[in-house]
Amino acid sequence: MLLCVTASHKTASFDLLERLSRTPDGVAPTLVEMTPCVQGAVVLATCNRFEAYVEMDEPVTAAGAIGVEAVLEAVESVTGVPATELDGAYTVHAGRRVAEHLFSVASGLESVVSGEGEIAGQVRRALKSARKEGTTSPELERLFQRASQAQRKVKNVTALGRAGRSLVRLALELADSRIIDWSAERVLLVGTGAYAAVTLATLRERGAVDISVYSPSGRAHIFAAKHGLRAISAEDYARTAAHSSLLITCTTATEPVLGIEQLQRPTGLAAVGCPVDVSTGATASHNQLVVDLGMPRNVDPAVASLEGVALLDLETIRLHAPVEELQATDAARTVVREAADTFHVVGARQSVIPSVVALRSHIFTLLESEIDRARARGDEDGKVEQALRHLSGVLLHTPTARAHELAAAGRADEFAAAISALYGIAPAAASDAGDDAASSIA
Repeated sequence: MLLCVTASHKTASFDLLERLSRTPDGVAPTLVEMTPCVQGAVVLATCNRFEAYVEMDEPVTAAGAIGVEAVLEAVESVTGVPATELDGAYTVHAGRRVAEHLFSVASGLESVVSGEGEIAGQVRRALKSARKEGTTSPELERLFQRASQAQRKVKNVTALGRAGRSLVRLALELADSRIIDWSAERVLLVGTGAYAAVTLATLRERGAVDISVYSPSGRAHIFAAKHGLRAISAEDYARTAAHSSLLITCTTATEPVLGIEQLQRPTGLAAVGCPVDVSTGATASHNQLVVDLGMPRNVDPAVASLEGVALLDLETIRLHAPVEELQATDAARTVVREAADTFHVVGARQSVIPSVVALRSHIFTLLESEIDRARARGDEDGKVEQALRHLSGVLLHTPTARAHELAAAGRADEFAAAISALYGIAPAAASDAGDDAASSIA
């Protein structure tokens, strides 16, 4: 049984999501270790969501309730966020709904900015992290791999990707309200990860040329050499920050990397144009804009109290997210639903394989016994054997086809119960099905 416990920008506060995202890496291993009926777990933590995908042992009574309780307990153990504080801040998807939800997430349909592209990479990295930690399972592997396929199909056959904007693009569009000439901006980029590369490309598209980079983790020189930027050392960080007109932070640091101490500067720094406050639309006297794309936040909120400094963080960006492009979104959701249906049909067929293999093995055992008896009676030309093999094929066709139908309807257990009642046989274990499994349901 698949289960998803999700807290996102739609259900939880920004502060709560920030606290959840500080230490997400240990949640999956803790979940698997502490609950025997959890067969696998993958945690997806982004700037706007925290989700745990879990595969539960199906026969366990009340598996869904046990799974949710286990997730909340693991989250509290690792992140320190009490389970009681999560009340009302999360939703649960189970069974068939899990695939459609993840496929929607991977395709950007559940993002702040509909169709944003960064989430696809984050979904892939979540699976890689689970593999590294040894917490994934065959069904979760299949789920996340199909999510990436669904995302690519949405991107290729709908206009969602072209219509939607990333958080980076939206942030810089909001910054447009105060920037007259991007080529005149003194830009400091703090961070060297995937978001930094996207941010840099978007800055250059807008015409920014005076760009420096600083890395709290010491990777600025490598990033700068690769992208043709100026690397800023730790010693020069505060001075450069104080004299930059646009600062964009996008690191994975769990504590703020930019605060009042870095932005204290001599008075009289030349203002850049006559800005408009991005949160209210009113004209303001800010001459320095700080854009915080980090989750947890990279910038101490206190910097907004400094004279001449405007802070644009994810919470503000979220308030300015555009209305979804309806036609593109509708088309994308159709693709997602179809992909989820296919996922369940394939999964259902796989779930009935052991029962079909058991039935075929039983019939074929009886067949071989009858063929041996026919040969002993003198079936030298093999006509009796041929007739028996044809008859067994005919007899197996209807129950095999019916197994397909029942599995597609989520009733594979009824097929298993039927062959047990009629023939007294049990489904073969997965390891016993062998290479004949695929042909068994063909």
